Amino acid sequence: MELFVAKDSTLASQCDPKRFLVTGGAGFIGSAVVRRLIETTSSDVLVVDKLTYAGNLDSLRPVSANPRYRFEQADIADAAAMRRIVTAFAPDVVMHLAAESHVDRSIDGPGEFIQTNVVGTFALLQAALEYWRKLPSQRKDGFRFHHISTDEVFGSLGATGYFSEETAYQPNSPYSASKAASDHLVRAWHHTYGLPVVITNCSNNYGPYHFPEKLIPLTIINALEGKPLPVYGKGENIRDWLHVDDHAEALLLVAHKGVTGQCYNIGGHNEATNIDVVRAICALVDELAPNPSIGPRERLITFVADRPGHDARYAIDAAKIARELGWKPRHSFESGLRQTVQWYLDNKTWWERVRTGTYRGERLGLAV
Repeated sequence: MELFVAKDSTLASQCDPKRFLVTGGAGFIGSAVVRRLIETTSSDVLVVDKLTYAGNLDSLRPVSANPRYRFEQADIADAAAMRRIVTAFAPDVVMHLAAESHVDRSIDGPGEFIQTNVVGTFALLQAALEYWRKLPSQRKDGFRFHHISTDEVFGSLGATGYFSEETAYQPNSPYSASKAASDHLVRAWHHTYGLPVVITNCSNNYGPYHFPEKLIPLTIINALEGKPLPVYGKGENIRDWLHVDDHAEALLLVAHKGVTGQCYNIGGHNEATNIDVVRAICALVDELAPNPSIGPRERLITFVADRPGHDARYAIDAAKIARELGWKPRHSFESGLRQTVQWYLDNKTWWERVRTGTYRGERLGLAV
């Protein structure tokens, strides 16, 4: 049977009933996963999130009143809290999305990335292992620890080629190094202790509820406000863009159907240079929100000093998940980007609340 080609009810029939513990569920990708779980399945969901600057309960507001949704504020590096939470909730699936994730911030302050992404993953693995070992055989066989990671662990590509599940790790930033370390921990807990794990590595996500320090939301908001649109270097770095809703579909499929001990790459098949992405956003904002006092938004593009160690190109080979699990992305980059720009136009209150908090669009990661 081909999966994820008809209605979302397909997912419900595959995944119900399940109890999902989602770390980082108030973040960008995590909240998309939680919204999808609550809206398309009958699963119980517990979100565990520290609520750092990027954690936003407003992103969970569409499902927060549902009786199957619960939230607990906790730090995944708190080993005692993780043991207590995992034991009390008794999940069938742990989906581990909690992470410090911004490369620029990792350059400015790598210690937080080691603490959350490495120490935190270790604490969660230990809690999951202790819990899993005590499960009755039937529930033990069905348990999954799903670790969500990034394509940045593989390093940088040249003009051709793709990252596959067999690509050697070569992380080049403190962020990607911390995620590579967490990937290795998860793999080791499977091979050494038998913990049933699956690992996914994704390309760059975009879409609604994206914290505005990342390229696409920052460009949209700055363009709406008539502010400079910073582009690193010459804007020639290439990324493969994956709509967050497509990613959420893939993650839930892997959590339920993925083979334990296996890794799955998830990509959008949408390669674009950063400068082309920014220009596309400018054209969409000009079309959907014209402002004569600002004029054409391309005039706002400002080339700035490049990020130290900026990887040239990422591109995912997603053939394995397509072949073995039947997944493929629904969104083209053109349709997904238009939808995303429209969402930011329609949800000004959401991003204005973010802008009044700890992040106001300033440049990070200059390593000076």
